[in-house]
Amino acid sequence: MVVVGSLTIDLTAGSERLPVAGETVLGTRFAMVPGGKGNNQAIAAARQGASTAIVGRIGQDSFGDQVMAQLTADGVDSSGVERHPELATGIAHIRVDARGQNSIVMVPIANQSMDELASQAARGVIAGAKVLLTQLEIPIRATREALRIARHHGVLTILNPAPAADLGADTLSLVDILVPNEFEAATLTGEDAGTTEGAVRAASKLLSSGCGAVLVTMGERGSVYLDSEGKMAIAAIPVDTVDTVAAGDAFCGGLAAGLARGEKWEQALARATAAGALATTRSGATSSLPSASEVEELLARCGPPEVVRL
Repeated sequence: MVVVGSLTIDLTAGSERLPVAGETVLGTRFAMVPGGKGNNQAIAAARQGASTAIVGRIGQDSFGDQVMAQLTADGVDSSGVERHPELATGIAHIRVDARGQNSIVMVPIANQSMDELASQAARGVIAGAKVLLTQLEIPIRATREALRIARHHGVLTILNPAPAADLGADTLSLVDILVPNEFEAATLTGEDAGTTEGAVRAASKLLSSGCGAVLVTMGERGSVYLDSEGKMAIAAIPVDTVDTVAAGDAFCGGLAAGLARGEKWEQALARATAAGALATTRSGATSSLPSASEVEELLARCGPPEVVRL
């Protein structure tokens, strides 16, 4: 599989609670690790056993060196990562409270230079993949072109619309599986997607906009899946949450990895649910992404998530 997306260095500060506007609070911990949704999702997929490549841009700086070192350590093919001669590697400033909830400011920098030409330069690796996974932390023109190339070559396309942005029918029609979280689904549709009923309404609107299927994730409330043949609710796997950073990326990477490995839909969905749950039990972005053996151990211990047809 191939990921076209962002690569950053994450600067994460922990505190008892998140500050309000104008307030300073004392922190309890700090970490600096490679991140970015593209990077996280590629590493998540690789750790689930999928042969994974990534396409993106970083800077000619020490942060870029750290990103490349992490990709190499996890066996991700980084030959599609270009190093911009002038722009620095992207940065994400993350704040996490004692309950594990987070707020993030992502500054794209080199990621912002991604365009149609960058995706076209990766045509060979996209065309040769079974699954394309992409997001919106790079310019939409690069994302749309990657989806277009994948669709032309019969590659399964997955879009995680994060951060949420206006997506026209020309983009959604290129998406086989759209995977927003409840906040992104609400932004895209105006529906309150924090409940099963609301998530179904949001998914229905998105489905009617042109994508093949919609999978709305709702954290500890599980997820909702909708396609032209029906809809279902998938329960979460209960865990002790420490930090929700990269949980959505673990979910998306696990789902894509399972589908790229030829797993049946139910298996891939169970893998994604377990990967997302495990990512909340550890701090950080790439540092929280679980291995395949950890996912399989959790599923063996807890069983697959309950699925209810709606």
